[in-house]
Parts: sequence; structure tokens; C-alpha cells
Amino acid sequence: MKIIKNKNYGGERPLFGIQDTRLENIIITDGESGIKSCRNLECDNSKFYGKYPWWHVDGSVITHCYFAPESRSAIWYSDNMQMKDCVIDGPKFFREMHNLELENVKINDADETFWKVDGLKLKNVELHEGTYPFMFSTDIYVDGLKSDAKYVFQYCRNVEIHHADILTKDSFWECENVVVYDSSLNGEYLAWHSKNVKLVRCHISGEQPLCYMDGITLKDCTFDAACDRAFEDSRNIQAEIKGAITEIKNPVNGRIVADEVGKITYDEFAKGHDCTIETR
Repeated sequence: MKIIKNKNYGGERPLFGIQDTRLENIIITDGESGIKSCRNLECDNSKFYGKYPWWHVDGSVITHCYFAPESRSAIWYSDNMQMKDCVIDGPKFFREMHNLELENVKINDADETFWKVDGLKLKNVELHEGTYPFMFSTDIYVDGLKSDAKYVFQYCRNVEIHHADILTKDSFWECENVVVYDSSLNGEYLAWHSKNVKLVRCHISGEQPLCYMDGITLKDCTFDAACDRAFEDSRNIQAEIKGAITEIKNPVNGRIVADEVGKITYDEFAKGHDCTIETR
């Protein structure tokens, strides 16, 4: 493998088309598309300032690198990528990709990040600020996520999450086949309009969670006292709740069991009263 080290590059596409190359301590200073249409690259201890610096790369390993705010839309259309121990300050990363793995990565502007990624693995990742990360992504596995970005996980399919701390709003909307273990889900309108969602040992906070759904399973989950109007117009519910739930409103069918149930509301024109609600 060829090695390029201790170099600065600027302008338009300075490293276009390189293959089988290791980059060490390089700096992309300005311009656009510093690394484009490449194959089989390793990059370590490097910094990126120009726009669109890593597009159409097949097979890459990126370690100990920094992406500045100016490096917006930095990594698109690049398959089979591993990134580890990096910091990203630019928005709109990781679009239309296959087989992407991140470990120990901090993203400080998560605006429109991880769009249309098929095959995404995250381990010990932080997302801060921004809106709509993970839109339209599929086959996602997460172990360790801390996020305060807004509107996370919308229109996603086949998602498995462990040990997440998510502070957001409108999360997991229009999703299908989601399972979340041992996590904190804090924000209004959790998982509306989604199908086949399973939450295990999770703590749920925020108003009106788990509404307009088809297929929701809860095992040993807890609810914050502010969680009102839960399960509205949701069907095929199997919920085992530890502790109390403040309000259940208009569930269609299934079974809900809790240690304590506060208010149960059925409006006049609700779609059925076939949900069993029990206290232990």
C-alpha cells in the first residue's frame, strides 16, 4: 500500500482517483472534493477543512481524524467504511452509503446526518445539535449512543439499539421493526405511526408517547409522570409496565399491565374498546 504523509492539499480534487493508499497526517485546507472516486484507502491523524472531501470512495478506514465545520457534506456515496476515534464538527455527513461502522465518534453538528445508509453500526457515538439524523436508513445496530439532536430515527427500518440516552422530539416516527434495550427515551411524541416496535427495560419521558402505532411491545419499561395520553389509536399492544403510567387514551386493542394506572380515557368516537388494562 502506498503511503502519503505530512502533506497539505487544496483546490479542486487534488487526490482524485487514488487507490490502495494510506494517508497519514494530511490536511485538506480548502476547495472541494479533495478525495473523490477512490478505492481502498486508510487515513489517520488528518484534518479536513474543504467541502465534500470524501465522496465515492469504496473501502476506507478513517482513524483519529478531525472534520471542521467547513467540511459540510463531507462523506457521501462511500461504501464499506470504518471510522474510529474521530471528531466531526460539520453538518450533513454520511449520505447514501452501504456498510458504515463508527466507534468512539463525536458528531457536534448532527444536522441531516446518516441519510439513506443501508447497514449502519454505531458503538459509543455522540450526536449533538441538528435535526433529522438517520432519515430513511435501514439495518441499523447501535450499542452506546448519546444524542440531543432533534427528530432522530424517522422512516427507518430494522433497527436494534442498546444503551442509548436520547433527548429529542418526534423520534422513531414512521419506523418499522425497531427494538430498543436498556435505554432512556426522552421527548414528545415517541414512535408515532410506527410498526413492530419493542422496548425492553427502557425509561420513557415526554408527552403522548406510542400513539397511532401497529404492534408495540413493552417489557419492564418505566414511564415518567409527564407521559400523558399514551397509546392513542394504537393497536396490537402488549405492554408490561413497571411502576405507574399517568394516562392511557383510546388504545384500540391488546393488553396493558402496570403497577398503577392513573387516568383511562375513551373519547366518544374512539376506534374500539378491546384493549385490556390491568393493575398488578
